[in-house]
Amino acid sequence: MNNVIDILKTARKNGAFLSPLAGISNLPFRLIARSMGCSLAYTEMISANGLVRKTAKTYDYLKTCADDRPLGAQIFGADPEIMAQAACIVTQSGVDLIDINMGCPVKKVIKAGAGAVLMKDPDRVARIIDSVKKAVKIPVTVKIRSGWSRGSINAVEIARIAEDCGADAITIHARTSDQGYSGLADWKIITEVKRAVKIPVIGNGDIRQPQDAVRMLRETSCDAVMVGRGALGNPWIFKGIAQALCGQALNYFPGLDQRREMIENHWNMEAKFLGLRLAGKSFRKHILWYTKGLDNSSRFRELAGKLKDDEGMLYELNEYFRSLEKGIN
Repeated sequence: MNNVIDILKTARKNGAFLSPLAGISNLPFRLIARSMGCSLAYTEMISANGLVRKTAKTYDYLKTCADDRPLGAQIFGADPEIMAQAACIVTQSGVDLIDINMGCPVKKVIKAGAGAVLMKDPDRVARIIDSVKKAVKIPVTVKIRSGWSRGSINAVEIARIAEDCGADAITIHARTSDQGYSGLADWKIITEVKRAVKIPVIGNGDIRQPQDAVRMLRETSCDAVMVGRGALGNPWIFKGIAQALCGQALNYFPGLDQRREMIENHWNMEAKFLGLRLAGKSFRKHILWYTKGLDNSSRFRELAGKLKDDEGMLYELNEYFRSLEKGIN
């Protein structure tokens, strides 16, 4: 499946996309999301400079498998030529599309002249997209924000530039860069972009529950929705979105056994992918997300945050779930 239109049509019918989440969207996390109905996933944001310089850690972001499809690789950078070279490298990994990040608000990325700061430089935006598009044969998409700040909302202008340069689709995170991830996403900008361009538009921002995805599609007429933080500790949201899009009664939220099984499955995949030592460090945040909102979770989460041994952490996790089950019984 190398046609972005086909990918989007499938997504609109069957579910939602998983956003490229820095430090989170590795192979195990993507496979967990796919097991719950995610219809398209992206790699973590990958440095174009790191790819061109052949930095080993950067290439780790491209690790994938046959079940990890369709897959988009998101790259970031400020130099059109380097971005084009990186795009060529990415295609060799067999991904289905390349996404150009022009929406990341993180200071380190901004200082490098990449991410959301590019929205302040439409000419550079055009040169980057044009260079990448000419360098590869697979679809190229672009992810942007509403604008750099509340006083410079220019997503429509950037979307039109992307379309003119041959981009196959555009994703709008309906917050400005200076908002970061705070406040509410203003979906009106998604509507405006959809009206302004003919290429597919993917909506992103504040999809916290399945009904949000349905409402975004209805209110903005976007072609698909992308879930980011709403999937943290809650991969079941993709199952719920698929049910909601099909008009089915929502029956997606897990019981305690299902939740514990998901955590253990995710942990085993993470340990196999990273090794026990690195997995022990990286998986803590997932345990905190998976248990958020459960009875007495704050006490367990505080304890889990202090544990340094992965075996001890898993032991306490099982003890915590046993206490929950006893409380229910």
